[in-house]
Amino acid sequence: MIAVAVYLLLPLVARRFMRDGFYEFQAPSWTALSYLSDLQEYWSLRSRSKNELIQAGRDLARQNSAYIISVQENATLRAELTRLEQLLGLPREPGFDYSVARVMDRDYNAWWQQAMIRQGGRHGLKPGQAVIFAGGVAGRVTEVHTYTAVVELVTSPAYRMAAHLEGDLRPVIFQGGYSTALTSPYGRVSNVPLDIKASADKPLRVVSSRLGGVFPDGLTIGYVSTLETGPDGLFQAGDVRLDERLLSLQEVSVLIPLEGNAP
Repeated sequence: MIAVAVYLLLPLVARRFMRDGFYEFQAPSWTALSYLSDLQEYWSLRSRSKNELIQAGRDLARQNSAYIISVQENATLRAELTRLEQLLGLPREPGFDYSVARVMDRDYNAWWQQAMIRQGGRHGLKPGQAVIFAGGVAGRVTEVHTYTAVVELVTSPAYRMAAHLEGDLRPVIFQGGYSTALTSPYGRVSNVPLDIKASADKPLRVVSSRLGGVFPDGLTIGYVSTLETGPDGLFQAGDVRLDERLLSLQEVSVLIPLEGNAP
């Protein structure tokens, strides 16, 4: 109790210095445990039979073929977008570099949900940068240390971002829900115009918006299938079903704005 009282009486700068120092002191042990976990997974895969490896190779070849087609389509769409930007005199979309990071720890509780990744200030990360994964939006960087960083996940109830519904550019607000490791992840969308309709048969895709200044347009956040009119009668709101893989993230990518193209 005395130590806690002394800590609370310290100036804010001193408390922050002690907190950051303690974090940096613990970071090597967390990183070592993460590498040991990767090594354990590696030897576990080495013990698989040849038939399992052959089947996995076939599945991977199919996925690679699909990705090659997607890359070609993406290149065509980008070329068309550049042509239209030049034709209409529109500003270019902000460019990003990708820093792939391994998730080494996750914290899921009712009040905040975050992940610790094996990338930090030495890798160009800064607070506020967008974090994505294979399913779309994963969250944003909130704390950056030398070799590690903390990511606030999109499932956290404290997480808010600008978004819009696919096919409609009017902005809406997305906020994380009170998800836990034992329940399906979900969030909440609000400020939805009254003329937009959603149903279980035709759920609407909620995507990121560049208006937030962090994410590019069009990244998947989740799907909303039910919208209800709010108390003010001016807008609608509804629950957003998020990707189940958010509860078992292993790798994410941090979007680092290219110099001169920061949103």
